[in-house]
Amino acid sequence: MIVKPPLILKKLFSDLVWDIKTINKEIYLTFDDGPHPKITEQVLKILDEFNVNATFFCVGENVEKYSDTFKQIIRNGHKVGNHSYNHLNGWQTSNADYFNNIENADKLINSNLFRPPYGRIALSQIKPLAKKYSIIMWSVLTYDYDNNVSKERCLKNSIRKTKSGSIVVFHDSVKSADNLFYALPLFIKHFLDKGYTFGLL
Repeated sequence: MIVKPPLILKKLFSDLVWDIKTINKEIYLTFDDGPHPKITEQVLKILDEFNVNATFFCVGENVEKYSDTFKQIIRNGHKVGNHSYNHLNGWQTSNADYFNNIENADKLINSNLFRPPYGRIALSQIKPLAKKYSIIMWSVLTYDYDNNVSKERCLKNSIRKTKSGSIVVFHDSVKSADNLFYALPLFIKHFLDKGYTFGLL
């Protein structure tokens, strides 16, 4: 279970954004795989309660299905990013199909941010995509989607690995719900109590 990506990975893929260089006590909260009417809307309520912002990396087909929820993300002052049209694995997809899939999502999402699903993107895909998008990875993976990770461990690992400039990934998806709704408010409260703010990418 690798919560924080190894330094060697960040050096090998230095064109990707793994964290944000900052002197401020600022964290960058992100959510993958939505929007989902029940899950995302509950996440938005939690963020609103704490008055913090986040960036949502949305799957194009979910945006089509749940356009009202997608619009609500933007209305609430959050940012959106492209997470492909139907959650493609870049390692298992030809470049032409991968780029086309991302562009189909872009027609719906309209963002200059892209996060590769599963964090899997081929070297040959990075440079062409980087001409149009900031390719956002992460500093901290919460494993909220993993049924083998308890909600307490999800929270503990996420807090332990997060520092100023960290890009933290939760998932606004059904399979993440139990861990997400336990860990997210406690995670936010922990860092707000320590004087951190939550920035947008």
